[in-house]
Amino acid sequence: MEFLAILMIAVALIGVVTLFKAVRIVPQQRQDVVERLGRYKRTLNPGLNLLVPFVDAVRTKVDMREQVVSFPPQPVITSDNLVVSIDTVLYFKVVDSVRATYEISNFLQAIEQLTVTTLRNVIGSLDLERALTSREEINRHLSGVLDETTGRWGIKVTRVEIKAIEPPPSIRDSMEKQMRAERDRRAAILNAEGHKQSQILTAEGEKQAAVLRADGDRQARILQAEGQAKAIRTVFDAIHTANPSQKVLAYQYLQALPQIANGTANKVWIVPTELTKALEGMGGALGGLANMVGDQPSPEAAKSAGEVEREAAEAAEAAAIAAQEIHDEVRVAEAQATGGNAPKGLPAPEPVDPASLVNDPADQRERG
Repeated sequence: MEFLAILMIAVALIGVVTLFKAVRIVPQQRQDVVERLGRYKRTLNPGLNLLVPFVDAVRTKVDMREQVVSFPPQPVITSDNLVVSIDTVLYFKVVDSVRATYEISNFLQAIEQLTVTTLRNVIGSLDLERALTSREEINRHLSGVLDETTGRWGIKVTRVEIKAIEPPPSIRDSMEKQMRAERDRRAAILNAEGHKQSQILTAEGEKQAAVLRADGDRQARILQAEGQAKAIRTVFDAIHTANPSQKVLAYQYLQALPQIANGTANKVWIVPTELTKALEGMGGALGGLANMVGDQPSPEAAKSAGEVEREAAEAAEAAAIAAQEIHDEVRVAEAQATGGNAPKGLPAPEPVDPASLVNDPADQRERG
């Protein structure tokens, strides 16, 4: 009985082991390579698969997902004999599990060594500056070489990236100094250009302001000239319309005499004794000119002739008094300047008759 029990247990155990070896469950995105008696038989796809127990065996389990491998830094010599350290990252995936199993023993190590040798060939033909600025070109060249070589291994290289390129410390210091000098140069150039633009804009603004000021001054002078011309034309027309007589002209001259005497530069104003004769001659000349051209007062001016003559008489009297006062002041100043020794040859001026300043020059001529 004990032997029978042991035999049954052994048969059950063999059945369990046989069942375990006959049934194979493959997960998603994985393929198992099966060999029968040491020879490739088939590839197990994801799902439930049955095998011949103790005859079929799984050689490798291949992951079909895209994989990422980061290789350690590799020293590479550039064309200008500088040693740089380059880190690379490789993206690949297995497209044929059978060839990846039987074509090469360790495809990951093969990819690493192929990447290193290809990278050294590419970097060796470039100088340091071009190697630092041509990463995209290097990546494209590496990807093409690796994809061509690993295609017969059943592997697809999807992407190759250079993670870092580390030059020697001395080269890094030199590059930093060069970049600092380049930035300082660009900053100086930008400052100079800004100063130049500022001066140009300032000069243009001053030019426009000067042009506008000159144009404004020109317009103001033109307007002033036009205004003066219009005023002179108005006065001229008014004089010819009023047709004044010589008495009015003499009256206007007498009104201007106090203004001449009150000038700030007139320290001493000497009134000649022949003032009345000069006024008579001026009035006579003006009267004769009026008779020649028919210059007769208009009816409107004749109505106020009495008032004009009265005002002219008052103005002439005031002018005579002012002339006498000024003459006295001149005498006193001469006496003070000569110490009381006044010159003997100067006759005393005759008193000016106010009526003689406004009388008709024609009457004066008849009296003469």
